[in-house]
Amino acid sequence: MNNSINWQSRLKALGPGLLWAGAAVGVSHLVQSTRAGANYGFALIWVVIVANLFKYTAFEFGPRYAAAMGESLLDGYQRVGKWALVAFLIPTFGTMFVLQAAVTIVTAGLASKIFGTSMSPLTWSAIILAVCAGVLTIGKYRVLDKLIKIIIVILSISTIVAVVTAFGHGSSAKVDFVQPQLWNVAGISFMVALIGWMPSAIDISVWHSLWTIERRKETGSAPSLADSLFDFRLGYFGTGILALGFLSLGGLIMYGTVESFSPSGSKFAGQFITLYTSTLGSWSYPVVAIAALTTMFSTTLTVTDAFPRVLKRSTELVFPNRYDGKDDRSLYWIWMAIVLGGSLVIIGLFMSGMTLLVDLATTLAFLTAPILAYINYRAVTGPWMPHEGRPGPKLLIFNWVSMVFLAGFALFFLIWRFVLN
Repeated sequence: MNNSINWQSRLKALGPGLLWAGAAVGVSHLVQSTRAGANYGFALIWVVIVANLFKYTAFEFGPRYAAAMGESLLDGYQRVGKWALVAFLIPTFGTMFVLQAAVTIVTAGLASKIFGTSMSPLTWSAIILAVCAGVLTIGKYRVLDKLIKIIIVILSISTIVAVVTAFGHGSSAKVDFVQPQLWNVAGISFMVALIGWMPSAIDISVWHSLWTIERRKETGSAPSLADSLFDFRLGYFGTGILALGFLSLGGLIMYGTVESFSPSGSKFAGQFITLYTSTLGSWSYPVVAIAALTTMFSTTLTVTDAFPRVLKRSTELVFPNRYDGKDDRSLYWIWMAIVLGGSLVIIGLFMSGMTLLVDLATTLAFLTAPILAYINYRAVTGPWMPHEGRPGPKLLIFNWVSMVFLAGFALFFLIWRFVLN
């Protein structure tokens, strides 16, 4: 009986972790993981595993803080100090337009390829963003939560079918193919970009905490710490498996061939489907198309919600006298208009060079990762944190090891890039 009640509570708590997964499984998986396999075969599997491993605690501290304190991680940053909130907002403002633009243009390219229309990528992008804004306007968090659960199931099943089929087909590498070097300028730069958004930027630990609080408001119940962490781990480790799946698809289908991905986000999307179906057979088109489109639409939808939600709460914290605990919903829509408008401008100006913008954004996420990981650590170990919600000694030790790794790798990259080269 107790086990039944336990599982019922855990299933009821599902939501924020799957939204987190929907946000994470996007450019980092469909684009970066697939590029990793296409360019280097299976040589970068260790990078994907290490990135997921050493970012775990920084992400876990988001739902841990929200479940224990009943407030978002942004409030925790405010408790740590104004500098912590500023340190978070700087990279957020530095990447939000690029990230929203990147996920949208890839989604637009996929939609254009699948539905076969002659509309421009910019027009498709505007339509997709309007659909996302409409879903969030009509259904708010409740519809977002339900929709993402359906999308994640479809995505997982279709991706697994595609990967199994690709392994059954075997490698497409030519016999005389010469393996590219990994430890050179191009290889190290790509590894840095891959780690930056694998499984995602640490910024979205804040998104997770905000979704946790929003789910409390929607359901009227507060899940236990154990239930919140179960929800998080399901999403987190699920995204890790999907990352390996997309890397495997790139390694089996494209690695060692003369094909290479276009730097254009819209062309990449169409190329992605064409290459897989031409190798696996036309029968696989629905599977690959569904896997790709659900991946990117889930990311676009969650990102469309996340940035305005983050910026709304940040505005309330930065100007406490003006808002004084008020939940001003208009802030959410104002910030959404700014983010979506800026993203469309980025798409219009840099449509053909989106891969470069993604690499720049992921590199910034990589360099700021140790700082945000440290702030998350400070938030969950501060005197305000209830004893029962604090991470245990083993988790704290692993967190320090993870922060040292992230900081050490970032320092190595800066020295290698600006001193040795």
